[in-house]
Amino acid sequence: MNATPRWLTPKEQAAWDGFIRMQEKLIGRLSHYVQADSSMSAADFLVLVKLTGAGGRMRFMDLTKLVEWEKSRMSHQVGRMAKRGLVTKEDCPDDGRGFFVVATPAGYEAIEGAAPLHVEHVRRLFIDALTQDELDTLTRISSRVVVHLEAQPD
Repeated sequence: MNATPRWLTPKEQAAWDGFIRMQEKLIGRLSHYVQADSSMSAADFLVLVKLTGAGGRMRFMDLTKLVEWEKSRMSHQVGRMAKRGLVTKEDCPDDGRGFFVVATPAGYEAIEGAAPLHVEHVRRLFIDALTQDELDTLTRISSRVVVHLEAQPD
């Protein structure tokens, strides 16, 4: 790291502040709606979206990496979801310490009920606020930042 901080210019600070405010407001609203519409937490919803999107069964560590959580956070989340019958754990035959997380029929039912409402909220709160050109630009910017992040050392 440089000894002297590279402070943000006013325009850079405005871009960063705007991005953070938008992200916090949007995620906060969507989390509230998921909870109100389905009685699932945003974390439940995210895990079930990723899990069912991958065929309903994933190795625990692969799921953890996919949602970019710490191992302990995912362990607690899966435990809570298992108690409510949304997922189960299956032993991994080739790894005595690892296991699979599997969506249950109740988990599928929960995500199938919540997803249509969630996508409508995403459309109303986010997609409808932007033109197609703005969406295309945001897609390019997001992809560029993700590629840059993945090239950075942890």
